[in-house]
Amino acid sequence: MLHQRLLLGAVLLVGTGIAHAEDTVRVGEVRSIGSGATLTAIDRGYFKDQGIKVELDAIDSSANAFALLAQNRYQVVEGGLSAGFFNALAKGLPIIAVADRASSPLYHNLMVRSDLKDTIKSIKDLKGRVIASNGPGSISTYEIDKILQQGGLGLKDVEIKVVPFTQMALALNNKAVDAALAIPPFTYQIRDGGFGVMFADPDDYVRPAPTALSVNSLNTEWAKQHPDLVRRYYIAYQHGVRDYCQAFHNGQNRKEMIDLLVRSGTEKRPEMLNDYGWPSRDPLGRINIDSALDIAAWYVANKFTGAVPPRERIADLSYIDYANAKLGPFVLENKDSTLKGCR
Repeated sequence: MLHQRLLLGAVLLVGTGIAHAEDTVRVGEVRSIGSGATLTAIDRGYFKDQGIKVELDAIDSSANAFALLAQNRYQVVEGGLSAGFFNALAKGLPIIAVADRASSPLYHNLMVRSDLKDTIKSIKDLKGRVIASNGPGSISTYEIDKILQQGGLGLKDVEIKVVPFTQMALALNNKAVDAALAIPPFTYQIRDGGFGVMFADPDDYVRPAPTALSVNSLNTEWAKQHPDLVRRYYIAYQHGVRDYCQAFHNGQNRKEMIDLLVRSGTEKRPEMLNDYGWPSRDPLGRINIDSALDIAAWYVANKFTGAVPPRERIADLSYIDYANAKLGPFVLENKDSTLKGCR
């Protein structure tokens, strides 16, 4: 697992001028545009205001991180609703989702190789084709299956080839695959590079909606031992989420958010962040549990997990409810924005 540790935070000063150690929270996150929420909460001092120092690790996969979360190596993990999350729940490990991190509209796209655009014109034309996904037990493959179902097909009718998002343009260019389920910014790289064309937006096919793609999860045993710290953490976190949504809608802080994402190494090309859409999320952190249950059922049907967990086992929204009560209503600054999501 790749660890790219960012030791972030400072010392909380009290009225006497005496420095007191802050509470430390170790966080593992799959780095993405959505990381902007946590990064801005650190950068703008929201965690510091709550007496918290965040130790932030960039991780390759949330699937591995859930085991570390259960061991309390991390107290918080931000990543996808992978099979690993539901397997951890099935084993009774002390983890639970707390807040939405990414939900539709997601700007994902099932992209068809450019030289096949006149051959593959409908979903039915995908039969027998090779489709790239970033993992067999991933949300991407779930999205592919949902699209195929609309054409009377299923995963058995295609060949799924595991290709990292970063290599999908190359795979299309080399004709190693016929189509690929890509995510931003790779969708735009594939399109603008002439490697593939937009074919199907999962948001048009996946139900229930919005799709619960990625969540913020915590270690429940740690939370029971430190309830006040957890509440303070999510006040700061939700403040950052709201800032992300303002930037999503081209608010006054958009350039600041882009600069932060570039400075952190999340995305090296500011033009990609400036010109194209970002993954959405709920500004109040609400998770679509119906979507999460449907994803869990899909994992069971495809033998990636053993059972669908009870609704109440998936998420505990009490912490973000507390945070939102403290922060007050979310008010969108840019009233002229027509973008869907982050509302």
